[in-house]
Amino acid sequence: MYISLTNSPVSKKQKDTGTGPRGPRGVRTVSSTVITLGVVSMLTDISSESVSAILPLYITGFLGLSTIAFGVLDGLYQGTSALVRIAGGYASDRLDQPKWVAFVGYALAAVARVGLLLWSGFGALTAVITADRIGKGIRTAPRDALITATSDPQHLAGSFGVHRMLDNIGAAIGPFLAFLILLIVPDGFHLVFAASLAFAGIGVLILGLIVPNVRARRAAQADGRRRVDWRVVTRGRMRRVLAAAGILGLVTIGDGFVYLVLQARSDFAALWFPLLYVGTNVAFLAFAVPLGRLADRVGRARVFVWAHAGLLAAYVVAVLPVADIAATVLCLVFLGAFYAGTDGVLSALTAQLTPVETRGTAIATAQTVVAVTRFAAAAGFGVLWYAVGRDAAMVIVAIVLAVAIPLVAMLLRPLLRDADAAKAEAA
Repeated sequence: MYISLTNSPVSKKQKDTGTGPRGPRGVRTVSSTVITLGVVSMLTDISSESVSAILPLYITGFLGLSTIAFGVLDGLYQGTSALVRIAGGYASDRLDQPKWVAFVGYALAAVARVGLLLWSGFGALTAVITADRIGKGIRTAPRDALITATSDPQHLAGSFGVHRMLDNIGAAIGPFLAFLILLIVPDGFHLVFAASLAFAGIGVLILGLIVPNVRARRAAQADGRRRVDWRVVTRGRMRRVLAAAGILGLVTIGDGFVYLVLQARSDFAALWFPLLYVGTNVAFLAFAVPLGRLADRVGRARVFVWAHAGLLAAYVVAVLPVADIAATVLCLVFLGAFYAGTDGVLSALTAQLTPVETRGTAIATAQTVVAVTRFAAAAGFGVLWYAVGRDAAMVIVAIVLAVAIPLVAMLLRPLLRDADAAKAEAA
């Protein structure tokens, strides 16, 4: 079921390149399933971000654990999901049960919230955080496969944009919810955990009761198509996409470093540091739908590559002698635009290049490449900062990114040419 859907014909080339005829202005082309999945993600992000916002204070202040313990737990929080994403995508394709594989991931994360209420201590927190992040890794690719299966192909990036917008509304609400609870009850960490469990539980119920289980591989087998084929993920134009995502991921150092640079030179950023993540999420949700629709019109590969210009602009603004408030706001806007033009757009680009029977695996592989290379970039930048200093390190990374963007555009030239051809054909 679609909220509204244009009936313009779509050629195979337009489907493959992510371009197509434009529908009437203002017509919505997002399925009700995408909206429902967006609501599930919004509730889950309220749950997870309310916890992550207070986790440093809870671990080091309330429980009295060391910063080393926090570093280990934060590393688990940031990196564990990347290790199981491919497994989640492959299970979704292999079992042809994307909804229920995603359900397992969401339910596992919800159950982990119970652990936060019942246990404390380093060992218990390690188990709880690991379970939560494994749940995130399992659910991401099957969920994106469901979005793809229930979306109009010519408006796929726009559908991902709507989903990511709703997702980031939750990411912005979560920290505010935790802030308000602790403002009223200064030691009310367990109240935050209880609220987090409630939001996660509601999201799981909505997913289980409302979202349909679209079994794409069954239709593919009816057409005589093969089952899960790993070679599809690593050959042809998918190989170019994975290489491009990896190259650009290696120069994406992470928001935290940008915020630390701003904090060091801006009184405004230092004062409002806890809310900088919220500001980026607000910018993300503002740009998600417009950039998704733009990707559907001009080509998803093109928007994915050049959205990194927003990241480059954030790096440059962070080190330029710009007024405190202006530098902070501009950085948040550019970072939000960067994520809006890459996150869902990459999933849409991957989905358009792979058959339905390997779609979850392909999406998970691309997401894993991004996660692993960004983790390597963050670790490398930390060493570079220590070796040459804050501003010099930022300048070096900005220069490398400025070189990488046109090089990756050349790498993806076949996709860019196809998008241009499909656009001309539609005209």
